[in-house]
Amino acid sequence: MGKISFTNTNNPTIDLSAVINFPEGFDESKSYPAVIVSHPGGGVKEQTAGTYARKLADQGFVTIAYDASYQGESGGLPRQTENPAVRTEDVSAVLDYMTTLPYIDRNRIGAMGICAGAGYTANAAINDPRIKAVGTVSAVNIGQMFRNGWENNVADADAEPLIRMGSDARTEDAKGGEPARFPLAPMNEADAPNEELRQAWEYYHTPRAEYPTAPGYMTARSLDQIIPYDAYHKAEAYLTQPLQIVAGSVAGSKWMSDDLFARAASKDKHFHIVEGANHMDMYDGEKEIAEAVGVLAPFFQKSLNGK
Repeated sequence: MGKISFTNTNNPTIDLSAVINFPEGFDESKSYPAVIVSHPGGGVKEQTAGTYARKLADQGFVTIAYDASYQGESGGLPRQTENPAVRTEDVSAVLDYMTTLPYIDRNRIGAMGICAGAGYTANAAINDPRIKAVGTVSAVNIGQMFRNGWENNVADADAEPLIRMGSDARTEDAKGGEPARFPLAPMNEADAPNEELRQAWEYYHTPRAEYPTAPGYMTARSLDQIIPYDAYHKAEAYLTQPLQIVAGSVAGSKWMSDDLFARAASKDKHFHIVEGANHMDMYDGEKEIAEAVGVLAPFFQKSLNGK
């Protein structure tokens, strides 16, 4: 395990910061399967993405958990930009880097993500067939979530004011000064509309999992890219890779995992439900993560190793 950085091939002015994990007994002269792990919106590599990456490395994979462009310890301005196109391209940029490592088999690279990172991973797989297998945990299609609400009870058209908010923020940003902010999870406990999202506040803003480089908000200008975005666009045609979805049975976000499963063209797709778990339990719940990894590791071993 070690911290690395490398140039983002989609934007050479940005260096991506990442942590690479190696399986026990790693031998640089051998060839290994690999898994890219993408963090939630507002998260960083030191949180849940890093946890899954370490645990998958224990199962025989070289794994990389990375900070998205403009976030964490990666470069780029303005800070905390959450541009879905860039987040999707970041997955392929990490894959580009992996193909340069002599101990990684470029024909055995998979990708997974948590929350919005899962949606971006699905989108990247639609665009990039070099991703040979896809895993998702508590998947969020960030465009759907902001358009339709956490529990899918808002009409698309009713989200139009958020597009306007994003474009207005761009106008204000052009005048200079600090970019306007918009929360990715509740910034205060009192702002949480339900217990599940109260736990999101707790995760990002208390010792439960807070991290200095994960402030929990994005630039408001990001909204005009997020609202029209569909992470699963053309999944019906092009998401053909083996797919393993994991979601909690009582997660308010589960409908977005259901949607991905229904839309994916893959003939080798599976849905594992963790009974009694909500969205946030899958981030750091010890038994919930153990169950998820107990499903994801064999899936990647079969899909990437043919075993």
